[in-house]
Amino acid sequence: MPHSSSANIPGGEWPAGPEGGGAPLPLLLLAAGLSRRMLGRDKLMEPVDGLPLIRRQVQAALDAGLMPHVALPGPDHPRALAIADLSHVPLHLPGSAEGLGGTIRDGVAALPVCASFLVLAADLPGITADDLRAMAGAEMAGALVLIATDAQGQYGHPIRFDAALRPAFAALTGDEGARAVVRSTRLQRPFPLPGDHATRDLDTPEDWADWRATSRL
Repeated sequence: MPHSSSANIPGGEWPAGPEGGGAPLPLLLLAAGLSRRMLGRDKLMEPVDGLPLIRRQVQAALDAGLMPHVALPGPDHPRALAIADLSHVPLHLPGSAEGLGGTIRDGVAALPVCASFLVLAADLPGITADDLRAMAGAEMAGALVLIATDAQGQYGHPIRFDAALRPAFAALTGDEGARAVVRSTRLQRPFPLPGDHATRDLDTPEDWADWRATSRL
């Protein structure tokens, strides 16, 4: 069974939802990977905007009025310590040992009752609070899946799922992620985000060097 720690909520309150009222939309932040391609460095502890990337992503979710549920490698991991004072629900998931599919399966199972939820890979440094706010506040317009795209129309993250799809996540395994769930419905539509916000993930030291050479962050 997924293990969800008690919410870390300084002051005991979540921010208001994207529209300023009601329960905030849950966001599952995928931050349990081991950065194996970083040659000993942790990609989610790399500085972006002067903050470790993991902290920047959680803060962006909070600024967007979302309820971040953060899949982490463990309670004493540096990533957990980097966000310890921010409001979030830390998730230490048995399925993470299987790969990304197991993390998403157990992470979605740990989310609260909701009408829809967002899933975000943590290694996308271009994602902003405005991006998250826009996706959280968008009308689903009959779609069950809302997928962020870059300026060229390539699919990426975050992805917003209608809660009707939650049972489909129970079958995820291995390292494929949520592709099987996305493919299971034709009721999906793209949601354009600026530039390469939705698609530029940084997995290697070379990725980080290239990105820093062209970014002002």
